[in-house]
Amino acid sequence: MAKSAPVTLDAADRRILRALQQDGRLSIVALAEKIGLSPTPCQRRVKRLEEEGVIARYAAVLDPRRVGLPLHAFVQVALASHTEEAAASFHKAIAERPEVIAAYAMSGDMDYMLHVVAADFDAYADFALKALLRMPGVKETRSSFVLTEIKPSAGVPV
Repeated sequence: MAKSAPVTLDAADRRILRALQQDGRLSIVALAEKIGLSPTPCQRRVKRLEEEGVIARYAAVLDPRRVGLPLHAFVQVALASHTEEAAASFHKAIAERPEVIAAYAMSGDMDYMLHVVAADFDAYADFALKALLRMPGVKETRSSFVLTEIKPSAGVPV
């Protein structure tokens, strides 16, 4: 099965996924108890969800402010050229920048949307002026800064 194809999920699978999105460190025993299954079938289901790519990975969710990165910016980027080579060069340059925590190819006026974190406005300006605007093929950027987080990512609704 292709990893991008939807996977059929029953109610127990959905309970497992909701629980793991809230706490990915749950033991199989605790997870099974929480969702109302015995441990062995629960473990089989988790393994299947991992193998089918529904659970892509496990990770700790960090508070950017607590690690010194309180500034968040969403940056729209337009490229001067849309050749495969130009896009590949831009993708490579973006992948090498740790302050870019997410990047998306977009429809509309601009080609990409970047989620960038920084220690402060000066650090963001340094990234924008010395790195982003000098990346291969970048024609134009537009930055918007997060004032207040209204709803943090809560995971995928399942």
